Formats: sequence, C-alpha cells, structure tokens
Amino acid sequence: MADAAPRLKGLVEQLLGTPLPLRVRAWDGSQAGPPGAPTLVVRNRRALRHLLWKPGELGLARAWVAGDLAIDGDLYTAIDLLSGLIWERDDAPTLARSLRDPEFRAAVRGLLLIAGPPLPPAPPPEEARRPRRGLHTKHSDRRAISHHYDVGNDFYELVLGPSMVYSCAYWPVPPPQGTLEQAQRDKLELVARKLALKPGQRLLDVGCGWGSMAVHAARDHGVDVVGVTLSQEQAAYARKRVADEGLADRVDIRVQDYRDVTDGPYDAVSSIGMAEHVGSDRYLEYATALHRLLKPGGRLLNHQIGRRPQRDESSYRLNPFMDAYVFPDGELAPLGTTVSLLERSGFEVRDVESIREHYALTLRRWVANLEAGWDRAVSLAGPGRARVWLLYMAASALAFEHNRIGVNQVLAVRTPESGASGLPLRTRTWN
Repeated sequence: MADAAPRLKGLVEQLLGTPLPLRVRAWDGSQAGPPGAPTLVVRNRRALRHLLWKPGELGLARAWVAGDLAIDGDLYTAIDLLSGLIWERDDAPTLARSLRDPEFRAAVRGLLLIAGPPLPPAPPPEEARRPRRGLHTKHSDRRAISHHYDVGNDFYELVLGPSMVYSCAYWPVPPPQGTLEQAQRDKLELVARKLALKPGQRLLDVGCGWGSMAVHAARDHGVDVVGVTLSQEQAAYARKRVADEGLADRVDIRVQDYRDVTDGPYDAVSSIGMAEHVGSDRYLEYATALHRLLKPGGRLLNHQIGRRPQRDESSYRLNPFMDAYVFPDGELAPLGTTVSLLERSGFEVRDVESIREHYALTLRRWVANLEAGWDRAVSLAGPGRARVWLLYMAASALAFEHNRIGVNQVLAVRTPESGASGLPLRTRTWN
C-alpha cells in the first residue's frame, strides 16, 4: 500500500506542532495535504536522511540541491509557506524543549524508520568547503569569490541577460515597465550621477564584476577606470568587453584585492554589491582603505545589501544555506552599522537611498530567465548549481518584498578640512 505521504505529513506535523500548509507527494506516488496547495515532492528516502542528520535549513538545502526534494507548483508561494512554518514562527519550539516532548521523540523515531539505513548522506558537491584559517583573509576571500562567481560566464549571461549586471536594477515608476537591460543601465547611470563623473576623472570600481560599470563610466562619461575583482572568469570577460568597446586605453581590469590597490588618489569610488563580502571584522579596514584612495572631495558610492538589526547583535549568524552554497563567508550588516563605520573611517555620509523593492523586481526577472533557460542552465552549470541559484534568487526576492533584507546606496565624501564637500545644496538632482 502506497502510504508514505500521509505518514510523512502526520510525522512532520507532530514535529512542528502545527498543520503542514503544503501538499506532500512521496516516492511511492502517494499524496497528502491540502488540495491546490504547492506540493513538496519527496523523491526518495535520502531526503529524509538529509533532514534527520542536519535538521533545519541546511538539511533542507542539501536535499534540494541533491535533487531529493522538489516543488511542484508556485515556487514563491511554497517558499513563503515554508518560511512562515519554520523560520518566522514566534512560537517555534526550541530543540531542548522538543527533545523533552515524548510526541516529538516519537515522531523522530517514526521518521528514522521510514528513512531507512541511518547513515549520513554525503553533502552535495556544490557545498562550499570550509576554510581552515580565519575568515576574510585574502586567501579565503579569493576562494569564496571563486565559489560564487566562477560558475561560468555563459551561465551568468543566461540569468542576468545582456547587461551582465549582478546587482539591483533601478526600475521606472510604475514597475515593472521596461526591460531588465534598461533598468540596469538606469542603475549604472544613477551611480554615475551620484558620483558626478566627468571626463578625465579617475574611477575605482571595487568588485567590478563583468565590467558593466567600468564600460558605462568610460564610454558614457569619459572617465578613466580601474576595475578590480578576485574572479579570473569575470576579469577575462570584462577585458573582452572593454576591448570590444574600444576602451582599452581608458579601462584597466585587474585581478586584485582592494586592499592591494595603491595607485590613488581617485576622484571617485564605486562599490556595487561587493561590500557584503567584506565581513564585519574587516569593514572598518575596507572603509578606511577606500577613504585613503580618494582625493580630498572625492566621492564613494557604496551599494550594499543590509539586514534588519537584531536586539542582540551578538546572536547574528550567517544563513546556513547562503553560507554553504551561495556566498561563503558573506555577511549582512544593518544600515546603521554601515553608515557608522563609514563615518568612523573619515567619510561624511551625504545621502542614503533605499531601493529595496527594486531588488525584488530584479530577482524575479533573473528567476524568470533561469526558468526559461533551465535545460541550458543545467547543461552549463550542472543540475545542483542550477537548483542552488533558483532557490536562492526566489527566496531572496521574497526576503526583499517582506522587508527582511534591503539594499541601500550610501553616498559619502572624503570632505576636506575646509568643509567644502563639493555637493550641491539639493543633492537629489540625479533622479
């Protein structure tokens, strides 16, 4: 008799202490749960062993990446329901309290019986190897960046589209009018206007990616650009773009750590979607290094994802799925912390603009690109990596929509002792 799904549903509800809002379909073809709801597809018993050996988000991630779990139905709705069930419950029981509960222990035993041989499954090969040395050394940062960005330029072209900009686009009002490419160009232009780029100036683009900002600044604003990245694949792609645009005499793309840049001063620095990789322990060093590289009166545009502050900041932990599969060692900081550290380094912060909703729209476009080109994505990066990107981008879109995370553009100036910042009295003219 095919009855795995109703048994699983009952045991999971016993563990969680609440009804399961998703439908379940098991490897034996059985189904259980509310009709019409997205379906959690448990393809084999190994999925249960992933969850039993690593309860919580990492176990779910391993089962998803390995292809042992899938979603049939709307992915966004399914993730939203799971978030409310597991991560966002105010009444979620602690593990210690759960282990004292006889019903909880009985449910675990039931799952162990269904799961089969109690051997821990090997993590999927897409899981990042943990560094043996300290976080955010130059060596560990190179490895972390390579894990995320050296997936293949063809794969990123499929997801990001022709713009090859891997950060929040800037959408017109009302959204989502226009193309992703135009919205990305508008974001690059927004950065250029905030920095007040002019012909003959020098721009340092920290974490230059595939060269989009560097090309835009040189081609459309006559600026000489140095772009630095730790990714060999990004640098090769960016150099080809620069050459194809005839800008080799204006743009220098380097595989270089920002801490090793010594050829300042620069008129402006752009850091777009890079500071999340710096780490809290290194952030003041990062801000101080950029301050030192700017000439007096020079501007920094720091475009960075931020999280909501916690009552006890010492309890902040890296997201297990993101740390293991997406951005190893990546850390998100509250906006107030970022602004404070920029000020401590010597910057005068002059403008902060939140564009949180814009990132949700951008991520949904990337997800649509990935889903439309799924077979090619799998052939380019492998099924596990494609599943990682699908889950992380869809979950991130929801996180931005629900204000769990945000993204902010902070404009700061290395204001000279005279106090002349060089900014107009009304700064929002760039919009």
